[in-house]
Amino acid sequence: MGKRKTGELQSFKYTWIELDLIKRTDDFRPESHSPAHYDFRDVKILDGIDTKRNWAERKKYCLNNVYTDFEKLLGDSSKPKNTSLATFKPAKILGFDVEEDSREWKNEWTELRKQTDLFSQNGDSAPEVIIPKVPYKFYYKFTDVSGKPRRLMIEDWEIGALYWNCIRSTDGDEKKAIELVRLKYFDEFTSKKDIHLFLGTTRQWHMRRARNPFVIIGVFYPKIESQLGLFN
Repeated sequence: MGKRKTGELQSFKYTWIELDLIKRTDDFRPESHSPAHYDFRDVKILDGIDTKRNWAERKKYCLNNVYTDFEKLLGDSSKPKNTSLATFKPAKILGFDVEEDSREWKNEWTELRKQTDLFSQNGDSAPEVIIPKVPYKFYYKFTDVSGKPRRLMIEDWEIGALYWNCIRSTDGDEKKAIELVRLKYFDEFTSKKDIHLFLGTTRQWHMRRARNPFVIIGVFYPKIESQLGLFN
């Protein structure tokens, strides 16, 4: 894939990037790596993966190993596999919960974000202004193939960006903004989208061998395809 110009980039989600990585020695999770250069001098932003043919190209990479049994995933997150990243297909999404949260970032997160701009192509741009913290937590309630209900927090940046867009469109009305987020992530997604969840573990809870160390780090939402549509 050829390299895009920086000015053409609209979104970094589903965009190929290249950089040198080093396997972390202080983290037992097999998917855990760190940049070889923390100033990201070697980062190359390449082409994005489009949504043509109902996300066909994205599905090739994102849906080649899908869990449907949450207990199976929890088992694989234990020793010796220690799986910490997975695509999960819920049998049914039951609900969408919203809880109030702190309105300020933890000090360590604020300082880390100030250090660098990951997607600077020249390495000489000033760090971006810290974006406000979303003062709510969002959760999906769902069942897997066994029918057992589960509840996981959604830690995806996309839902945070949606919340702030909704805040702007409602002139700062948080209640209305939350309802718009719910409308998209629950009403629209559950009726029109073939939902898969990208799950990841937090190092703290995975290391402690918590019963469930997973959170939702992304939502994959192509349209629901009819059987007829498969042959078109």
